[in-house]
Amino acid sequence: MRLPIERNQECPFDPPTGLRGLPPMARLEMTDGHQGWLATTMAAARTVLGDPRFSARQELKHSAVHVVRPGGPDRPAPPGFFATTDPPEHTRYRRLLTGQFTLRRMRLLEPRIEQIAADHLDAMAKAGPPVDLVTAYALPIPSLVICELLGVPYADHDFFQDRSAALVSPDRDGAQAMADLTAYLGELVRRKRAEPDDDLISGLTGELTDEELTYVALILLVAGHETTANMLALGVFALLEEGLPVEEGLMETTVEELLRWLSILHQGAPYRAALEDVEVAGELVRKGETVALSLPVINRDGAVFEDPDLLKLDRADARRHLAFGHGVHQCLGQQLARNELRIGYRALFERFPGLRLAVPAAEVPLKHDASVYGVRCLPVTWPTAD
Repeated sequence: MRLPIERNQECPFDPPTGLRGLPPMARLEMTDGHQGWLATTMAAARTVLGDPRFSARQELKHSAVHVVRPGGPDRPAPPGFFATTDPPEHTRYRRLLTGQFTLRRMRLLEPRIEQIAADHLDAMAKAGPPVDLVTAYALPIPSLVICELLGVPYADHDFFQDRSAALVSPDRDGAQAMADLTAYLGELVRRKRAEPDDDLISGLTGELTDEELTYVALILLVAGHETTANMLALGVFALLEEGLPVEEGLMETTVEELLRWLSILHQGAPYRAALEDVEVAGELVRKGETVALSLPVINRDGAVFEDPDLLKLDRADARRHLAFGHGVHQCLGQQLARNELRIGYRALFERFPGLRLAVPAAEVPLKHDASVYGVRCLPVTWPTAD
């Protein structure tokens, strides 16, 4: 079986067609012909992500879709690209970065996130409906926040947003986009080392080499806006289509339930390679075999969630989802993402309580082929006083 990624336009929030009804561990053919596995249950996924006998190293893994890997598909990750490394190398980078993303620090950012959201809502109101929510609101909020956190000039946002989008799209030259981003960030790191400022990149110049810091910044910059922007827009689309109100008392569970129900990482990521023979869900995964994860199905596991296909904004156990992964590679910026989503949804619906789609739902273009699922644009409108 090849990995299905196409969504039904009539049910754009459901898992890709062809993924339901599979066993907990199903055979999966990767793009290079490698015969690997697809995990489809919460129990199997937690085993794969939490067991040190499975590796995140990029040179050991095969992919079910086209991906761009720094340094090449069969080479180890370059220094600093910690997402595709194992302990103890991964532990060293993680320890340096964890202090930058503590719950306390993320809470200190909340007033700034609120101001950014308010500024963009003001601009939307001034422009008047209809607007594309992706470009007017969903993309600028996380982009501005991660730029300020890292010390990346937001004036360059058109450049890095374009290159980031190319990295996750099979229709773009991902290798060139990777080269462009690393060159840009490498130069920025050198400037920060010469003239440090009060930002994350400057704060790590004494701990990491230029190459390490370039690839650390690459991961944080791309992940810090691409995923949250897609969640903001797709979440609004889902709330409008399902006709569910956003209530202040349910904001925490609303965010967790949207993360669970939408599962925007839909192309088998994260992947792991078996370092030795390991039994998972009754199947023997041989040494060297790659396991992909179907998060859209895993996060709707009926053995974990009651009525898993229903979007229930008061779901008490929604946080059991794996949207941010599991184990030592669990998402470093998950609290920042939660804050951006919570503030972003609340501010939008408070400002425009009559918000609605400006086009039929069937005309909203979906990003089937991108590694981060979402909408290419989201035309919205609202009642005005005129």
